[in-house]
Amino acid sequence: MQEQIIRKLFLGFIHIHILHHAKKEPFYGAWMIEELRNHGYEISAGTLYPVLHNLEKNGVLKVEDRNVEGKIRKYYSITEVGDEVLKEARIKAYELFKEIKED
Repeated sequence: MQEQIIRKLFLGFIHIHILHHAKKEPFYGAWMIEELRNHGYEISAGTLYPVLHNLEKNGVLKVEDRNVEGKIRKYYSITEVGDEVLKEARIKAYELFKEIKED
């Protein structure tokens, strides 16, 4: 039960992290899985790809197909709307973290 609650909480952070990297440069799913793993998040492709598709559907990410060594790889980057969402998310997250941090 506790693990499910924590997983739900961290999923919001993961969305912000995805937008952050999409703003820096286009990325592909397997790279993002590894990036999140480097930060201690164990996320499967079965969890990540629906998140990416949902962010695309909501207009905050766009997808570009690229041919990499004969295979099509989807690269995700931020949209103008996504950039605005990221700015707002950063402000709100910072405000909350200031309040909940331990002294």
